[in-house]
Amino acid sequence: MRNRGSASAPVLAQFAGFGLLLVGVALVAWAFRPGDDSLVVYCAHDAEFSDTILHDFERETGIAVAVRYDTEATKSLGLVNLLKAEEQHPRCDVFWNNELLGTVDLKATGVLEPYRGSGFARIPDRYKDPDGCWVGFAARLRVFIVNPARIPPDEAQIAQRLESAPDLSRAAIAKPLFGTTLTHYTLLWHVWGPERLKAWHADTRRRGLREVAGNAATKNLVAEGACDFAFTDTDDYFVAKDAGKPVEMTVARAEGQTICIPNTVAIIRGTKKRAQAQQLVDYLLSAQTELQLARSASRQIPLGSVAEGDLPADVRPLVLWAAQGADLRPLLASRTAVIEWLKSEYLQ
Repeated sequence: MRNRGSASAPVLAQFAGFGLLLVGVALVAWAFRPGDDSLVVYCAHDAEFSDTILHDFERETGIAVAVRYDTEATKSLGLVNLLKAEEQHPRCDVFWNNELLGTVDLKATGVLEPYRGSGFARIPDRYKDPDGCWVGFAARLRVFIVNPARIPPDEAQIAQRLESAPDLSRAAIAKPLFGTTLTHYTLLWHVWGPERLKAWHADTRRRGLREVAGNAATKNLVAEGACDFAFTDTDDYFVAKDAGKPVEMTVARAEGQTICIPNTVAIIRGTKKRAQAQQLVDYLLSAQTELQLARSASRQIPLGSVAEGDLPADVRPLVLWAAQGADLRPLLASRTAVIEWLKSEYLQ
């Protein structure tokens, strides 16, 4: 039986100038007390999808797992900062992140240790660390969710509206401090340059682009008819589509490149359960797990080789979009600069 905890308190640190992390860690320390024999996993992927996979891993290997989940509010940054705070006394063995750049940050900080196991070779180079400190799998794409009665799912028309429409009050985006919107902004910073991104951000806000708490909220605005289109991710789009909402999607790009954001898995430096941690990494990077996530309601996109016939029909076109994805690995410096800028915008 797994312990389940939440890293909700570190959100206090994020919204108080990013300077109260240790206070946030202290507030949640009591809430997560795994057994001595458990493999401790910090997981930023949605529990409704990851819990089944971790349960299957337990059943197949006999290795007990204690998992601490992130929250919608902290958007994976809560766990990244918690792992930094625990660097000298790590409690976590394996980090399953739902994005890439926070994991790159942990490698740069020295929190991760390398492992190139059985799943390493099947993942394309741009989705893994060459030293083996982390590996990506099961991705999402940044997309526009649209109400086709209001605007067609056409990249060019949406881009034109974002560029020149005088009123954007029927369009939405998640606040870019966290999650995949932060990654999106980081890539734009890299390919556009800081001044163009800052000007675009200010201009779209001036024209009424609605900023909400997260991608689930942007999806809801379109699904319920309050907005014509919004930035979101493929997994949120499919939630609305499966619920029978009148929505379609098209891919979002940055200078011709799609924004493909994988889950990542990494072993924490100093783990005392290295052999068990390696088993979990191999399990998550397997074709079996990627296909399981592709067949789930979130429609995660396999990054390693799988038979096309094994994929759901609505995931197959996503694989082609993912193949056009930008290499996010070199963007850590841009991410740091974007966070500092956004703090000055939102956390005054």
